[in-house]
Amino acid sequence: MSSAFFVRMFRAALLHADTYEEVEADKGANLQALAVVVLAALGMGLGSIENSGASGILWHTGVAILGWYVWAYVTYFIGTRFLSTEETVADHGELLRTIGFSSSPGILRVAMLYPPISLAVFSVCTLWMLVAMIVAVRQALDYSSTLRAIAVCAIGFPIYVLSVLLSVLVLGPWPG
Repeated sequence: MSSAFFVRMFRAALLHADTYEEVEADKGANLQALAVVVLAALGMGLGSIENSGASGILWHTGVAILGWYVWAYVTYFIGTRFLSTEETVADHGELLRTIGFSSSPGILRVAMLYPPISLAVFSVCTLWMLVAMIVAVRQALDYSSTLRAIAVCAIGFPIYVLSVLLSVLVLGPWPG
């Protein structure tokens, strides 16, 4: 992976709308988006290794990939069918790429290795990823309104919550 990839991830984590526009337009970035999802899942898996063991790394990665794909499709469907505007032009790939990069803050979940802050790290990273998702959706669906992107995410967010809850119920997110 090139340094440009990591710069792109960093800028996505910093919520730079132009980075999401760039990722949306880059049809060659599908594997990069998958890599971001996998790296964020590895951060979660490693951060919760004391509680879930090494098998938890594979579990978190599988759940993250499935959740990403399904959430991107649900978001695409909601955003283009129910909450579209005249400017809305998108395909599933654009949502996969932008939503994939919105997972960038999840890499920091590796800090859950330090038990006293694990719950705080988990919570902050999850909220940060949600805010990044809102930016990603706004850009991918060509919305001029952040409120419309929030509405799409609010409708689709339960998909993500279910995948996180599944992981928490099976493995637990933090030691203790």
